[in-house]
Amino acid sequence: MENEYYPWGGEFTVCSPDGCVAVVLLTVKYTPPDNVAIYGPLRTENIGIEKIVANVISNPHIRYLVICGDDIRGHRSGTSLVALHKNGIDKHHKIIEAQGAIPYIENLKEEAIERFQNQVEIINLIGIKDNDKIEKLLNEYTAKSSPCFGEPYIAIRIKADTKVNLEDKRALHSKIVMNYMGKIEKRGK
Repeated sequence: MENEYYPWGGEFTVCSPDGCVAVVLLTVKYTPPDNVAIYGPLRTENIGIEKIVANVISNPHIRYLVICGDDIRGHRSGTSLVALHKNGIDKHHKIIEAQGAIPYIENLKEEAIERFQNQVEIINLIGIKDNDKIEKLLNEYTAKSSPCFGEPYIAIRIKADTKVNLEDKRALHSKIVMNYMGKIEKRGK
């Protein structure tokens, strides 16, 4: 059965479909409670952020995005996500005022970013790794009765059965089959 929400793959755990809180875990060892909607790590300031935005806006019940833990050195993915929410992107698709190495949003329309900015409130706990402090704040926000934001917004749906065939007689392998995530599934001669 296909999940109604979360069309983009990724490394995340789905909990309560009607939960109003999503949790982004930077460098922190913490497992959120089952009453959050979804939680998972964020490692990169580009594709990782795109997946979070696309998945969060697909569930209109999510109204708060908690970001906790120490930011990822070099990538600065947490602060880049905060900057995207606050400032959006420029005409070159760069996140305005992001400090990450390559903070470019290439796979989302501006409409999806605007939906993200309007749908969720960012709860910035970057730098906080104390599980008790995180838990206390999560309990506060999960107890709120925030209204649903409307209909789900599907920024893009990636289908697991999509395959790409590349045939090139000059290549080491003349036939390469990749799955939808760009991983090689089959090589032929």
